[in-house]
Amino acid sequence: QVQLVESGGALVQAGGSLSLSCAASGNIFSINDMGWYRQAPGKQREVVAIITRGGSTSYVESVKGRFTISRDNAKSTVYLQMNSLKPEDTGVYYCNAAERRVYWGKGTLVTVSA
Repeated sequence: QVQLVESGGALVQAGGSLSLSCAASGNIFSINDMGWYRQAPGKQREVVAIITRGGSTSYVESVKGRFTISRDNAKSTVYLQMNSLKPEDTGVYYCNAAERRVYWGKGTLVTVSA
């Protein structure tokens, strides 16, 4: 099994930047895709960005050009660099990892003030 721990959530002003990280432990060599999801207050959880083991990335349209997902396979860590933040980016950000099943972290709160 895999354990995930997110970090980096904070309060930031609109237009600012923030970086998140997610460290994986356990059966780390079995991990394939990793990703970041978020859940805004009163809304369903949505995918933000996904990165494959080989480094291919995909993003939800609303964050393209502003967010960058990356991973360090040697450290079993995935990152999310967020620039030009908007109030609508506010939410709890969750890391996930796909092995034989999908694992989730407990989330880290990102709040963007107007």
